[in-house]
Amino acid sequence: MTSRFGGRTAIVTGASRGIGLAVAQRLVDEGARVCVTARRPEPLEEAVKALGGPEHAIGVPGRADDPEHQDAAVAATLEAFGSIDMFVNNTGINPVYGRMIDLNLDAARKIFEVNVLSAISWTQKAYHAWMAEHGGAVVNVSSVAGTRPAPGIGFYGATKATLIHVTEELAVELGPGVRVNGVAPAVVKTRFAAALYEGREEEVAAQYPLGRLGEPEDVAGAVAFLLSDDASWITGRTLVLDGGLTLTGGV
Repeated sequence: MTSRFGGRTAIVTGASRGIGLAVAQRLVDEGARVCVTARRPEPLEEAVKALGGPEHAIGVPGRADDPEHQDAAVAATLEAFGSIDMFVNNTGINPVYGRMIDLNLDAARKIFEVNVLSAISWTQKAYHAWMAEHGGAVVNVSSVAGTRPAPGIGFYGATKATLIHVTEELAVELGPGVRVNGVAPAVVKTRFAAALYEGREEEVAAQYPLGRLGEPEDVAGAVAFLLSDDASWITGRTLVLDGGLTLTGGV
């Protein structure tokens, strides 16, 4: 694979497995060094090993919405690799399912804190620590649920819709030196999304014109493109990755 990201460094949050790990692996494969974060230390250590160890990757465990953890990850990245050229906000949570009218508001506050406010905070820290002076690229991982109603996960979708707008606002504020884009996947085969397809994958996949659910690598390729110089005239856009689902009105 080509070395599009040789000499560049990325922070990828929520990257001990699933989409985040696939993104980190794609960036390393294309020459980048990465700092990966996740809440639990043990899976994060395994992810760092899979990514090639300290020459290519470091891991900083902690809660995504903890400012002290964010500071620690930024400082560790600069100490280990000397730059923060790319940031991928992949962390997201959705601990509730059901109608928004019945939503537990304490849970909603936590979802908003992690899915929206932490994305802003992470970007602030990466920007002020490195990107303001040197430039860079940011990709926020939203969801197709943020582009239209999503029964059962409506508040999660609302936070991801907010993240799409945050992406647009930051793109305007931080250009021309820093580009900010997003991706909005439909159902991707990860532990996070398992409740949406387990036991009925064939039925769910039949709604997609491309006939299958997404794989983490599908998202990783799109994120890598948006971070790369191939996307140097793209900012403020959220790329929908849905196998054609929204063309057909599937859910």
